Amino acid sequence: MTDVGAADPAPTSPGWPGPCTLDPSTRLLDGGRIVVGGSPLRILRLTDRGARLVRDLTAPEPATDPLPATERALLRRLLDAGILHPHPRPLSPAARPEVTVVVPTYDDAAALERTLAALTCGTTPIREVLVVDDGSADPRPVTRAALGVPGGALAPADTPEAVRLLRRSVNGGPAAARNTGLAEARTDLVAFVDAGCEPDRRWLERLLPHFGDPDLTLVAPRIVATTGARGARGAIAGYERGRSPLDLGANPGPVRARTRISYVPAAAMVVRRGAAKAVGGFDETLRVGEDVDLVWRVGPGRYEPAATVGHDHRTAPGPWLRRRFDYGTSAAPLARRHPGAVTPVGVSGWSALAWGLVAAGQPLAGVGLAAATTALLARKLQTLPEPGREALRLGARGHLGAGRALAGAVTREWWPLAAGLALASRRGRRAVVAAAVLPALADWRRDRRCTGLDPLRYVALHLADDVAYGTGVWAGCRRERTVAPLVPDLRSWPGRAPT
Repeated sequence: MTDVGAADPAPTSPGWPGPCTLDPSTRLLDGGRIVVGGSPLRILRLTDRGARLVRDLTAPEPATDPLPATERALLRRLLDAGILHPHPRPLSPAARPEVTVVVPTYDDAAALERTLAALTCGTTPIREVLVVDDGSADPRPVTRAALGVPGGALAPADTPEAVRLLRRSVNGGPAAARNTGLAEARTDLVAFVDAGCEPDRRWLERLLPHFGDPDLTLVAPRIVATTGARGARGAIAGYERGRSPLDLGANPGPVRARTRISYVPAAAMVVRRGAAKAVGGFDETLRVGEDVDLVWRVGPGRYEPAATVGHDHRTAPGPWLRRRFDYGTSAAPLARRHPGAVTPVGVSGWSALAWGLVAAGQPLAGVGLAAATTALLARKLQTLPEPGREALRLGARGHLGAGRALAGAVTREWWPLAAGLALASRRGRRAVVAAAVLPALADWRRDRRCTGLDPLRYVALHLADDVAYGTGVWAGCRRERTVAPLVPDLRSWPGRAPT
């Protein structure tokens, strides 16, 4: 569990009071004057005026009058904390900003054709599509796919070109290809869509209204597995439907390192061109993780799952495991560029000690320590109604969440150490098996309807996923000569009193 307190005031605030909803994890106490929620979890005490603002913004028909400066600052704070989620009103066709779409591709004309076909079916006109051929060995199929698309559905009638092909002489990777398109874009908003992705018809219609918030620099849709005739079958395909690292789930939220939505993939995202160019675009030295790096540098972002983009996931065992390994190798270079943003687990030191006692065969001592820290938390919450009950709720949530996070690190980043412990100690072996199996079974229960997998296959793929990623982390650490992605962040808890 994270520090209990309030976020620092934001320097700027949204100028629109559009309708909002409370995050499902948020609770209002004391007539709405106390808010518990957000990521990281925090407790905010509001004035009567602030509580009224939250009620007004989440009403079925919120007011449309401009907000005073103090209320805009509070709204900014609640949005950035993930306590409130905005649902800006749809834009009229005349008010929609122009968008350039950049599609990087490499030796896959069929994937490019699917993407361009999906873009032509959208409800929001696109000013221009820039197809960037990243040094394909045979550029002719890509050229035919790019230039064979009718332009009328992509751009306004007075646009001379709907699709423009840019060719790089050498393959520089996705970061370099996207930067090539970014440099050629002529609109304020640029959408990056990887070849092979298929945006839904209304994806831009649902993403663009968020840019009414002047602070936002990036908005991303949900990436889902493609379906239909090409929908892949098999155990890995089923697993990907529930556990793909590109699919960040059904709940919206702000994008920020070490929060519930800590990144969004560049497989599909919309950014402000000026903001992306101001930070130098994508880091072309990164072949993996370049999108996470940009998201953390470019500024405030938002994830909007109401907009979806289909993606063909890897489903053959070799490429699937290799991709997970590649993702792991990005942890070390990202940790060097963003100190403190990458850690295998961030939990309270008290929670870590309590679970350590349980793993060491001292469950009563572990439970006792957890109970003691919960009692200390109750002293910090004396200003809340029923502080004991609230401390019990928050303490249970914090300790159980810490146990889950620690178990994940055991089978991912720390798996070589855990394997050694399992070989050396029978008690250690039981603890490692529990860490590998119990969280995976909990995930299976949540995902079983969409994956269609039995528990045995799901748990086996879950473990293979974790080990492949963790192996990549160790390889990246060796290459970068750093252990930062392997070091836990054990923060103090209980924290500050609510403000």
